[in-house]
Amino acid sequence: MISKPTERGMIISAFAIFAASVLLIVLGIVYDRGVSRDPFRADAIQNPRFTSLTYGIQTFLWWDKSKAQLSMDWARLMVFSHVKQIFAWKDIEPARGDFHFDRADELLNELEGKGLKVVARLGDSPDWAITKANGKKGVDFLDAPPDDLNDWATFCGALGSRYKGRIAAYQVWNEPNLDREWGHRPPNAGGYVGLLKVCSEAIHAADPQAIVISAGLSPTGTWTETVTPDDTFFQQMYDAGFQQYADVAGVNAPGYNFPPETSPDQAEALGGHRFGTFRRVEDMRKIMVKNGDAARQMAILEMGWTQDPIHEAYAWFAVTEKQQADYFVRAYQYAADHWRPWMGLMSAIYLPNPAWDENNEEFWWSVTLGEGRTFMGLANMAKYCGTRTIPARDPGSPEAMGLATVVPCS
Repeated sequence: MISKPTERGMIISAFAIFAASVLLIVLGIVYDRGVSRDPFRADAIQNPRFTSLTYGIQTFLWWDKSKAQLSMDWARLMVFSHVKQIFAWKDIEPARGDFHFDRADELLNELEGKGLKVVARLGDSPDWAITKANGKKGVDFLDAPPDDLNDWATFCGALGSRYKGRIAAYQVWNEPNLDREWGHRPPNAGGYVGLLKVCSEAIHAADPQAIVISAGLSPTGTWTETVTPDDTFFQQMYDAGFQQYADVAGVNAPGYNFPPETSPDQAEALGGHRFGTFRRVEDMRKIMVKNGDAARQMAILEMGWTQDPIHEAYAWFAVTEKQQADYFVRAYQYAADHWRPWMGLMSAIYLPNPAWDENNEEFWWSVTLGEGRTFMGLANMAKYCGTRTIPARDPGSPEAMGLATVVPCS
């Protein structure tokens, strides 16, 4: 016989249900507060490969030896710790198996003497390695993947072995989402990951502590046979498993003509494009988080603003020298305030190639144009590296004038 519940029992049961509900609500609130609200998951970075931030700038030291020392001194005056330098495959191995290391040896000795670390950008295939490319190098395209990846792996491994512990990091290729960097053929993320894989494995076999950075991608929203949008290509790289072969994810961050604080959402609201902002890298970081890769750092391999008034492809987003100087300083400050520790290296463009003149579009990105406002702004701005801060300095101070040494971050 089943007895009817008493009034007292019903009250106790109702109270128990109420108490359980309150407990679940409390636990939910506690859990919710414990879950990171940061869409970029800064908390996931546990073993950063670079100090956040690491200050670098791209240089052109290979050919003009008389100007190379000046560029190194400029980098030191800027209190930047790293220079990014192209180690062109065609210059080091002009014929299969015929390695020429003399200039690379000289450069590393000189950079070490200046207390500078090097990020080596690898690419620039020799003609003997790209006989199957679609067209002629220098005319139809800038670079092309090799016919045989074993040749490429041999080159990467030779550098890793000869310069073990001396090259801080390797950037493997540049902007493979453009056909001009892919042998005038449609960009292929899977193909790039294959190229990254063999190079990374060869470098790490020779120098396990070296940092391998995936290629920076050209920020664009165009999708044709000649170009793939940077965010789409980045996801395709994840689909192909690139994260197994890169210690750090590389991105490029030209600011176009938006101030550096402009978000991709704000740019769209103003009638612009998400990719046309310095903060485009936040979209790329979200792709990393979505793919469960938040523990990996990022590196900006090219950042800057152009002053180009003459090349139609670039003049539409040119800024003034004053704007360029201001935007650079504000960009580094924004990264220090919002992107640490998931942003490691930030490499500016450029300390210019001495061979450039106004007819070269790259010339107009240089930080030494005009009255030198950009260079001085970068040199004298505050720098934030790990737990250390190098304070902003007065342009007339002994440090700013090169009369007193400031030890850069490392």
